[in-house]
Parts: sequence; structure tokens; C-alpha cells
Amino acid sequence: MSYNRLIQIDGKVAKPSKRNLITEVAPGSPAELAGIKAQDRLLKINDVLVKDILDYRYLTAAESFSLTIQRETEDEVQNFIVDIEKDTYEELGLSFETGILDQANSCSNNCVFCFIDQLPPGMRETMYFKDDDSRLSFLQGNFVTLTNMTDSDIERIINYRISPINISVHTTNPELRVKMLKNRVAGRLYERMERLADARIQMGAQIVLVPGYNDGAELLRTLRDLVELHPQVVSVAIVPLGMTKYREGLPDLKPMDKESSIAVIEQLDILQQEFIEITGSEFARCADEFYCMAGIDVPPAEFYDGYDQLEDGIGMIRLFRDSIDETLEDLKAGTGSYTFATGASAYEEVKAAADKIQGANPSVKINTVRVENDFFGHSITVAGLLTGQDVIKNLKKGPVGQYLVMPRNMFRAGEDVMLDDVRIQDLEAELNTKVLVVDYTGEDLIEKINETLIKN
Repeated sequence: MSYNRLIQIDGKVAKPSKRNLITEVAPGSPAELAGIKAQDRLLKINDVLVKDILDYRYLTAAESFSLTIQRETEDEVQNFIVDIEKDTYEELGLSFETGILDQANSCSNNCVFCFIDQLPPGMRETMYFKDDDSRLSFLQGNFVTLTNMTDSDIERIINYRISPINISVHTTNPELRVKMLKNRVAGRLYERMERLADARIQMGAQIVLVPGYNDGAELLRTLRDLVELHPQVVSVAIVPLGMTKYREGLPDLKPMDKESSIAVIEQLDILQQEFIEITGSEFARCADEFYCMAGIDVPPAEFYDGYDQLEDGIGMIRLFRDSIDETLEDLKAGTGSYTFATGASAYEEVKAAADKIQGANPSVKINTVRVENDFFGHSITVAGLLTGQDVIKNLKKGPVGQYLVMPRNMFRAGEDVMLDDVRIQDLEAELNTKVLVVDYTGEDLIEKINETLIKN
């Protein structure tokens, strides 16, 4: 492979750009070998102005192309052409100021169930931003409604082969979707999904179940419509409506309860026999919260078909339980005292795991604490929506021990900060203990305990 050095464009005065700032160039990458530096700006690939990450990913997948790079010094602004030859799909090696090279598209809906509308005042500003961007769906797995996209945007997804994308479906009934999303164009969803399916774009689908709206016969209709788009619609995640205590001025909704959760699980059990015949798998699955509310044990591991819906809270309990059982024999001798902090819905499962660990090594002492969600309201029971202040409030009531064990999904991705900006060091200072963050699937729980045991 070869990389041509920077060649200045002659006879042109460059105008400073504010777009596509390069923040990092990977060592040894094609970009570094071509002489590109951090703080340069990417203007064009070949003759195409780089609008966003889709342009960048698609156009740099080729073996050869040219870049127009801008470099600003104290004295001047220079534009350069960089010719690059590399392996097909080899990463160019550039990181940018913003992940999508553009401002994220905001949501144009006013969904009756929107969780962000139920946030309390005073949180950091980014918490109130509603993104609805297919580029974030492709890069980060975020869900999009497709309502703020034009036909040309759909065509761009198809042309650039942006796949897979995750779609917030909720219902395939056009009139009902308009009502639920409060958006007059929301009813065009299914025709757009058909267009994507015809182009072999893979899609994951999510349904937020709102009692009295899209449950019962409407759920049946939606699931049967979606399975018609298999295999392009890979799977469907059904998650319960989340209701905080901050609902003043919002639609009057009925929360999920034991009776309605049992009804959904039973309805889906019947449908899944059809889906297995059509797709070879269960296709549509309920989040673990439904089983917790219903008082029904979660299905076996094979039901979850590789656990590809964990981010929707589907299969976490089964994977956690099986992981503990499979790694318990690796628990070493030694002493240690721990507190496991979790939300109300997973408490019994986490307590059972703690009992197994203590049974295998009686010198390990574990206190499992059910952290009540005072911040959002007690109807929010999942660990991933707990705040640092509630953890501190609940754990200050008793001794924490040497270590506080917390699942990774209590923190922002890749950071040590919780929803209310409480950091790990804040927890450690307030509770006078050391925090251990473990994978939310439980894979490294036994390993973390082994690392902290004091040998007898």
C-alpha cells in the first residue's frame, strides 16, 4: 500500500472551515502515514463535500481516493490534496470532534409515553435532548422513528448500505401511530420499512407497550406485520412503558402491572409458535421487566438466541444467572465484605446470586441492597435508571463493607458518571468504601471478587 504526502493546492486562498475537525490520528494508520495531523479539517473526499459520518464511512471504504484537508496555522490557512491507497475497508484512522461529523437530528414527535418529557428539572442540558438520527442508530444502536426523514434520506440509507438500523415502531397501525407519536407523518412507517426491506437493509424493531393503546389486538397486528418483513426485520423487542413521578400536564396513562404483564407474556407465547415456523426463532421477545412484574420465571438461554437484545433489557436475568452458575466454581478462598446495589426489579435475582456466592465461600459476606428510586419515582425499578444520590441515601443506612459492587449500566457508556452526575469518587467518599463496577451481564463478578479477596 502507498500513501502520497500532502500536496498544496496552488493559486487558491483557503477560507477557514468550521466543520469536521480532526481530533486524533491513529498511530501507523493510512491517515498518519499520509501526513494528516490532529487539528486539521476534512473538507472533501474525492469531489464530495463531507456532510457527515455516512459520507466518510462510505467513501473511505474504497482502496483509493483523495482527501481535501485544511490546515490552519498562525500565519495562514492552507488546503491540501491527499491521495491515499489502502486495503478495502481498512480504517483510515481519523477521529473527529463530533462522532457523526454533524449536529444530531432532534426528534419531531411528541410521544404520549416519552421518557424525556418525564425528567425532573435541573438535570444537565444534554439529558433533555431527544435524538432521532439514523446515523446514531447505525453507529451506536440508538432507535429512530423515521418521522423526521425525507424520501431522499431513506434513499441515502439504501445507497450507502447503512445497515443495521434500529427502529422505534410501537405500532404498524397508521392512525394509531399518528395518535401515539402525535406526528401527522408517523403513519408512513410501514411503507418506509418495506422500502428498506426491499433494499435488504437489516432492521431491529422496538415496541414500547402502552396499556390501552398498542397492546392486545394492536400488538398482535403489529407483530404479524413485522414478521412479514423478516429476515430484514431481524427481531422485535417489547419493552414496558416507563412512568416517572414527573407527569404533570402529560397524558393520563396506565402503567404496566402484574395482570397486564401476564397477558402480554401469554399472548406472545402463542404467537411465538407461528414465528418459529416462519423465522426459525422466537422473533419477538419481552423485556425482563415483564417477567419480574408477572412473577414468572425468565425463559431458558436458548430462547434468547445469542442474547443480541441485551441493550433492550432482554435476557439480562437469564445471562446473569447462568454466568454465576458457570463461574461459581472459580471462586477462590479468602475473606471479603461487599454490598451489591441494584434496583427493585432485579433485587431477588441479585440476592440469589449473593447467596450462591456466600454458600460457595462462607468467608465472603455480601449485603444486597434494594435501592428505591426516589429521584424518578418508585415505579421506575431498573438498575440502569438509578441515580447516585439514591444509592448514597439507601446505603448510608447501614455498613457497606470493603467494596460496593455496582453494574456497569448504572453509569454513562465509557464513563464513571451516573445520571445525576454523581461520580465513582463521590460514591467512595460519601460511603467510605471502594466501588467495583462489574459487567451488567455478571460475566466478571466472580473475577472481581477473586481480585479483592484477602487470603487467609
